[in-house]
Amino acid sequence: MVKHVPAEAHGDERGALLAFLDEARGGIRRTVLGLTDEQASSRPSASELSLAGLIKHVAEVEQGWVARAKGEDPAVSRDESNWHECFVLVRDETVASQLAYWDQVAKETEEFIRNAPDLNATFALPDAPWFPKERVSLRWLLLRLISEVDRHAGHADIIRESLDGKTAFELVDEAQSGTA
Repeated sequence: MVKHVPAEAHGDERGALLAFLDEARGGIRRTVLGLTDEQASSRPSASELSLAGLIKHVAEVEQGWVARAKGEDPAVSRDESNWHECFVLVRDETVASQLAYWDQVAKETEEFIRNAPDLNATFALPDAPWFPKERVSLRWLLLRLISEVDRHAGHADIIRESLDGKTAFELVDEAQSGTA
């Protein structure tokens, strides 16, 4: 769960980028250590964000970006009518089910990247105001995912500290000691 990318960063560019993405994932995952679904779904700040919602969001985003790189549609189609569901648990979803889904997405991401012939391979994004209009490379995709997950890991740290005062350092210690 707690990751730190060593200086040698797995020997090659793919390994380094995947290791930094995994480190960023760990930054969010640790924020739900020891919490119930209810606690992880609460919104203790002025923001509408919750830890459970952030986990669901980053898993969906990663899956969607990688699907587009493969030339496929995302597993979950989002539009104005259901965008809000990207940030909340609905129906029978739980933190555990979202973490398991994210684990599967992470495995598929790694498999796809490791088997891609070249990180310079490009793909087109759908026509939307927030996507670049040019083709983007798999390298760009990995950097985008690292940026997205790291950004939300910062949000998650603030939310967790607002819930019970636990900081990232305390949660890292708990994860490493197995007390979480």
